[in-house]
Amino acid sequence: MRTEDVLAAIATGLWRWDNASGTVTLDSEAARLLGLPAEPVVLPEVAVRSRFHPVDWNEINGIVNLAVAEGTLAEARLRIMDVDGRVLRTVRSRSKPMENRTADGATDYELIGTIQEIAEPQPGTTAAHTPITGDWRRSREAFLLDAGRALAEARSTAEVLRVAASLSMPGFSPDGLAVFGVAGDRLSIIGHHGHDPGDEGPFSDMPLETDYPAAEVVRTGRAIYLPTPEDYKRRFPAAWPLAQRFDRVSWAFLPLIVAGRTMGAWMAAFKHPASFSPDERSVLTTVARMLAQALQRAVVAESERELTTGLQRSMMPQLGPEIPGMRIAARYVPTGGGLQVGGDWYDMIPLPSGRFALVIGDVQGHDVRAAGLMGQLRIAVRAYASEGHRPDAVLSRASRFLAGLCSSPESDPYGDDGGQDSDFQSPRFATCLYVECDPKTGMLEVARAGHPDPAIRMADGTVLMRPTAGGLPLGIDPDTDYPTTRFTLEPGETMMLCTDGLIETGGHDLDTGWARLRAVLESDAHESAYDEQVPGAGAAAAGPAAPPHLERLADLLVQAVHGPSSHHTTGPLADRREDDIAVVLLCRESADRGAGTALPHPARPVRRTVLTVAQVEPERIAGVRQQIRELLHDWADADQVDSAVLMVSEMVTNVLTHTDGDALLVAEAVGELGARRLRVEVADGSDELPHKRQPGEMSSSGRGVLLMEMLADAWGVDPRGEGKSIWFELHEQSKTDADPEF
Repeated sequence: MRTEDVLAAIATGLWRWDNASGTVTLDSEAARLLGLPAEPVVLPEVAVRSRFHPVDWNEINGIVNLAVAEGTLAEARLRIMDVDGRVLRTVRSRSKPMENRTADGATDYELIGTIQEIAEPQPGTTAAHTPITGDWRRSREAFLLDAGRALAEARSTAEVLRVAASLSMPGFSPDGLAVFGVAGDRLSIIGHHGHDPGDEGPFSDMPLETDYPAAEVVRTGRAIYLPTPEDYKRRFPAAWPLAQRFDRVSWAFLPLIVAGRTMGAWMAAFKHPASFSPDERSVLTTVARMLAQALQRAVVAESERELTTGLQRSMMPQLGPEIPGMRIAARYVPTGGGLQVGGDWYDMIPLPSGRFALVIGDVQGHDVRAAGLMGQLRIAVRAYASEGHRPDAVLSRASRFLAGLCSSPESDPYGDDGGQDSDFQSPRFATCLYVECDPKTGMLEVARAGHPDPAIRMADGTVLMRPTAGGLPLGIDPDTDYPTTRFTLEPGETMMLCTDGLIETGGHDLDTGWARLRAVLESDAHESAYDEQVPGAGAAAAGPAAPPHLERLADLLVQAVHGPSSHHTTGPLADRREDDIAVVLLCRESADRGAGTALPHPARPVRRTVLTVAQVEPERIAGVRQQIRELLHDWADADQVDSAVLMVSEMVTNVLTHTDGDALLVAEAVGELGARRLRVEVADGSDELPHKRQPGEMSSSGRGVLLMEMLADAWGVDPRGEGKSIWFELHEQSKTDADPEF
């Protein structure tokens, strides 16, 4: 009896599907099962495809691709349709994909197999039937979507392994998982789930030549399915004693392949029998592909984090040894994304004179080149400072150094085609703030190159922006001069230096950004943290580390920008990290905190500010008015604040108008809230004393003394050895006391 007759007797047909030529060859039985005349025929692919249910056709494509990848048979259940769209019968196809090489070198395949009619189960029977469509497919698709999302969000190898362990596959969830990695010619376990600690010992390090399923999967790149313990024992007798003690009955070992390279293997073990149907193998294969991609991303991310951490540790300095009477805290937060390195930096430099310098700066850009320039510039500034140069000379030399590093593209000796990235020759600039500090007196000498001014938090919590003279950013003009501003950091005061990332992140400008930071600086939240962490208010922190209250303040400043409450809105500006952040806090210890004992009834600290207005800087008079308003931000009577601002503006303007020297302003508020005394002095180098005049109605000057007499509680002129000092005083009073009701 011929083979064709035997196959026809059991309603089984033969077919050959050539994907390269797009033709299908059917014998007579296969043609009959497809609803065609019962005779051998060769048809185009589109004619045969029209006989299948559309849903089944989509399913068989995935099954065939899986069989090609695994080198196994492609098995599928197909519904045959007539020309009117009715289901004629259901057939089962079993075929073997054969790879063929086309003339142009491409890989295609040819399916050779059988088609057999199967009977549908009748109502009331218990015949097993697993439909191709239905709830299982929908649950499988939902599972793959959830698994893909969870694996895509994993950022480390440990997170990927936790996600893989938590996957609950529809209908056949494994209870034991293991991920194997490859290092050279050795196979090791990266992580596992469902096993006791120490169970991975025999599998933790084995040669790839070992007779073990995971090793064979890595060698061949093909999955291995072991539905029963007998299959395991027959195929891998040497490894069976190691697997037997885990009491599992089915195993699947799948390759982890990324970009055509096998990077490891994934084992899924089951305590309940698993037949590994095509649908189940398809799910396992898809999960293995997603798992491989997730592990690859995690490895890259961990390498980047390691590189970032190394760069940060090498570029960010230690704050150095303890400085008597001074405490320092600092933070650096890189921008999100990429290697998380940028151009912001800070430094603390011991000086030959016994003083120390604080430096904070920001190189243009947030890329690797900015980080490289930052490292070179930081070393240059440290070298110039260590040589003993003054702050202005340090910044002048640093500007010339950066201008030499950032030569223009025209100066590139290689030309446009020299293999050099043009961005690495484009000019870059940097802002910088250099502060030289005398720890004994608190005297600060500040030179500024296009950087935000420092802020001072006084002992009573008042925050003032401290205007300082400055020049162009470094690297723009090598011959720029950088004037020096001197002022004293009083006991109990804290100076904040920061880059613009702390101010402008989140869509803020300089004004709104400072307002956000001012609220944090004026808050007592960090002080309460200090009292909780240090037994007894005023206890000094031991060792070179900053006291807890200063560290807490640094954390609060960063949280104000990057924390959950940093943006009270939704949208693209909410909680973004578009710039690096560097912040340095310098605190001069007060007597009560620095000595380690608190005063029983401490007096309110003096609130004091000192400013110099040069003849060539009349525009700084507006800054003087702003300083007075900030100094008196909590003054009881707003009219008195306006009076003080008016008198200060008049006094400073008179110095610049009627003398040839600069104006030195000293303002201080003394006393308890509600009963304070404000004293403002403006000194100059002229010996000419002011005198009272009677200006005409249209006169534009001559009213300064009249204003003092009308608005000040007391005023006067104190001659000095060289020049004089004009002063006035205001005594704080509430509005009710000033204007009693009748």
